Amino acid sequence: MAEISFITDRDKLSPISEAYRAIRTNLQFASAGDKKVKTIVFTSALPSEGKSTTDTNLAIVMGQDNKRVLLIDCDLRRPVMHRRFGLPNRGLTNCFADNLKLRDVIQHDIYPNLDVVTSGPIPPNPAELLGSPKMQELIKSVEDDYDYILLDLPPILVVTDAAVVGSKADGVILVVGSGDISPDEAKQAKSLLEKGRVNILGVVLNKVPQRHQGGYYYYYYYDENHEKHKKQKS
Repeated sequence: MAEISFITDRDKLSPISEAYRAIRTNLQFASAGDKKVKTIVFTSALPSEGKSTTDTNLAIVMGQDNKRVLLIDCDLRRPVMHRRFGLPNRGLTNCFADNLKLRDVIQHDIYPNLDVVTSGPIPPNPAELLGSPKMQELIKSVEDDYDYILLDLPPILVVTDAAVVGSKADGVILVVGSGDISPDEAKQAKSLLEKGRVNILGVVLNKVPQRHQGGYYYYYYYDENHEKHKKQKS
């Protein structure tokens, strides 16, 4: 197991873990209608906004809720999942290069109810692989085995991979690092996703500072009307 201990596993009662559980609940409500939300793409506008940390911690709290989760590292340019989890990097691209099934490269029970597919070796043609019929077939082949399949994609302002895969997924979540990008960059990221005809499920505002006063932690969240609220946690 990797040296990095994710907060949703290390400190289940922290305000940050509670925020991840709130995201989990919102996604469950998104599946309450006629269309099941199962395959979800995660992207950001630019690098280092916390996209991979966000989808990994969300995967962990989904597993804690007894949901079967598959997390796939689809960032075939700068993959990180194998390092974060301390796993051998035999994964997605091996399915293309060696004609393997996705089940052949799934690494099971990394956390309770959480399986992981790493990126595999970095290929020369990431966009072509991710947009290929083979990619759709790989995802389709394991859909019945999981409640959620989370796909970690590169930043949308850097490459178009997230829009390509997102157009075939049930939805996309845009992770925005507070203070990391400008409002114009966030709007541009949203516009590129919309041009790709993806279903934007929502935006996760990451790296919001916590305030500590008198033995209590304060953090902020936004409701369905996009109104800001302060929540207190002892």
